[in-house]
Amino acid sequence: MSVQVRWGKESFTFEYPAPETPLEAVRYFVAERTGLEHNSFKLIHAGAIMKDNSAPISAYRITPKSTIHVVGSNDPPLRAPSSAPTSKPTAKPSVACTEQSIVEQIKSELAAVRQSLGPEATRFIEQLSSGDPITEQMSKDHRRLGELLLQTLLRLDAINPDGEWEDARRERKTAVKEVQAILDNLDTEWANRKS
Repeated sequence: MSVQVRWGKESFTFEYPAPETPLEAVRYFVAERTGLEHNSFKLIHAGAIMKDNSAPISAYRITPKSTIHVVGSNDPPLRAPSSAPTSKPTAKPSVACTEQSIVEQIKSELAAVRQSLGPEATRFIEQLSSGDPITEQMSKDHRRLGELLLQTLLRLDAINPDGEWEDARRERKTAVKEVQAILDNLDTEWANRKS
């Protein structure tokens, strides 16, 4: 039995370890397969962020056939996923981090939500309001939209503006509030319709 891991468009599996295996072991395995630093990403299972690396995987209800999502780095893999390390990755050129570049990154995330996820969530809520019976597809759409909005929130959370960059901090706060409001509205309408 195996556990599936999804990272952007990448997907791979690993053999289900003993239930008492600490989450940290899974984190190191994912880091090895993706080429990411072990502390540069978040692991999500069943919509919850798994934070305690010392907790056993059973505490997060990870079972055979579970799916774990890797979020927090938009970088492509530094090496092809494999079970064995390949040649050492080359260093990426450093990019100057300025307040303006952080603001642009935040605006880009928010624009993507406004362009696709926001309108899609609105259409979904309108479909819920129509009174049509809830279908399996609607349930899948709700989970997908919720997950995509959560991933956006996590990417915004990973943006850490310098303490003196007030414009960047304000932009980030505004973006998080807007995306969180869409997610809250989606979940509230779904809960109301299901009750």
